[in-house]
Amino acid sequence: MNSSAAKKWADDLASWGIPDHILSAAPQSPWIHPVSSFTPEGNLFVETPSRLRALEALEGLDLPSVLDVGCGGGRGVFGLTPPATMVVGVDHQQGMLDVVTDQARERNLEVQTVLGNWPAVADNTPVCDIAICHHVVYNVADLVPFIEALTSHARRRVVLELPTRHPLSHLSDAWKQFWDLDRPTAPTSDDALAVVRLTGVEANLEEFETVEPARDVTDLDVEHMRIRLCLTEDRDAEIREFLEHRQPKPRALAAIWWDVNSYF
Repeated sequence: MNSSAAKKWADDLASWGIPDHILSAAPQSPWIHPVSSFTPEGNLFVETPSRLRALEALEGLDLPSVLDVGCGGGRGVFGLTPPATMVVGVDHQQGMLDVVTDQARERNLEVQTVLGNWPAVADNTPVCDIAICHHVVYNVADLVPFIEALTSHARRRVVLELPTRHPLSHLSDAWKQFWDLDRPTAPTSDDALAVVRLTGVEANLEEFETVEPARDVTDLDVEHMRIRLCLTEDRDAEIREFLEHRQPKPRALAAIWWDVNSYF
């Protein structure tokens, strides 16, 4: 196996580390994933390539099942119910899995959750008709075994959704504004595709955009950016001004998907 693509992926991800002099002075860890931000809401049935490719692989199945790795609150998987009637959620935060369980029960779905990091918990996770993984791969340095475990846990298809550029790229202008720090530009979804193909699957990539509706800046927006940027509360007024003058941009995303050998 030519590992150069995998090494490049890992090295590029490492370049996103926050410099020690900034991180050591941070009032709290910038690596936050508030459960409240991941609760499914709004329209879950937008016809994105990632959702449509997943739905294609569920056609014609009785009681189809979906594995969602790094499920968060389940926004990705609940966009597939119906037709899916069984959901399996894997996440490293119990709070996220609690949301998935509650949401599944409200929808009268069969649900199973697995607490832990993928692929470490793969042996404890059932195989499903398809596996999805939304907005996770940029957190995974050792991507090859991660992808291989996804493939081995899907009978028909695996679908990834990810930004075309690192998800923290949307903060690059803020890091420059508040710290005069230039952030990296790699890796990208094309780099992820190259690593996925290292595992021997015939993966496809489709790019698309989503547009977030305009809204007022909230105190929570300011708090989250302050934490992400390792700033202190006395900078909140500057952060709010920065956010209020930002021009909204479409969100550039990609779907990477492949069929497994058993799917004909």
